[in-house]
Amino acid sequence: MKISIFSAFYPFRGGISQFSALLFRSLEKKHSVKAFTFKRQYPDFLFPGETQYVTEKDNADQIPSNQILDSINPFTYFSSARRINKEKSELYISNYWMTFFGPSMGIIARRLNKNTKQIAILHNVIPHEKRFFDKPFNKFFLNKTDGFVVMSDTVLSDLLSLKPSAKYIRIDHPIYNHFGAKIDQKIAQEKLNLSTDKKTLLFFGFIRDYKGLDLLIEAMDQLDDSFQLIVAGEIYGSFDKYKTLIENSKSKGRIHLFNHYISDDEVSTYFSAADVCILPYKSATQSGITAISNHFTLPIIATDVGGLKETIHHLQTGLIINEPKTEQISSSIQLYFSSNYKEKFSKKILAENHKNSWENFTEKLIEFYQTI
Repeated sequence: MKISIFSAFYPFRGGISQFSALLFRSLEKKHSVKAFTFKRQYPDFLFPGETQYVTEKDNADQIPSNQILDSINPFTYFSSARRINKEKSELYISNYWMTFFGPSMGIIARRLNKNTKQIAILHNVIPHEKRFFDKPFNKFFLNKTDGFVVMSDTVLSDLLSLKPSAKYIRIDHPIYNHFGAKIDQKIAQEKLNLSTDKKTLLFFGFIRDYKGLDLLIEAMDQLDDSFQLIVAGEIYGSFDKYKTLIENSKSKGRIHLFNHYISDDEVSTYFSAADVCILPYKSATQSGITAISNHFTLPIIATDVGGLKETIHHLQTGLIINEPKTEQISSSIQLYFSSNYKEKFSKKILAENHKNSWENFTEKLIEFYQTI
């Protein structure tokens, strides 16, 4: 079958690009797949991070994509649709994760050949930081798509609130398996200049307000000196609030900051160094961090927001915290270590990883395509 995919692909970096590359590689094993991406994803002044693009430090999968869409140039909306139509694909897949792209991707959807079925993989529908245009932009995109793949019940609920008649399939987020193998924990800790005799917590990923890093820093003050925290990820926005919290914290000597974009080659070191991954989120839909942590069979402690508990099974593969509150975060961390849960949870994660392969994900997607 001929398939076209529009998404962020190389030379753009980040979780969506990684997801799209793995999707492409899985589909191309059985189908003829063409990748399309942006000429310009965001104007620089709207992008809060260091750079949108892969650097020489990144070992990204260089998917051969066609750069066709400028998100703020309406002329390219129409030319992009014409370019995709030239492929005469039976299936068009788009990855949708931000309402900012609703108009551009919505116009492409409206201009595609009627013989091409359209499936959107929804990473988010209603965003964490809400804006006045979210609802109309979302509806504009969603209304012309034939079917949807959702990876959490929260995203499904958001979809149905805007399009009650939507055809959909619910599939768990497949594991990110392109970061290499786990390495010895002490070697990983030494590479990061960490103590090798402390209980090691990991906060990983872009630092944004809704992710609750402030709560985790406060929770560190309720843990004794046997704990240390890794904070690894690029800052989106201001870090001033967190800097002040750390400077005023009695545990500041045990909080280790790596505030830059973590390249694919570095990921294994951080997850191998840790005893547990912490997601103290204040809000969420789903998180790609769970897919990385599962690959390294590293258990997760997460707050009960969005769809996190759908992939982190309480007392089986991790711990779920009832509310995003400092005291509950610290007590869950203490329970995890006092109960020696790491080995038990890791074995269960390993067993579940076989179900959440990319092969299974794409097989279910194609089966869904045949029903719409």
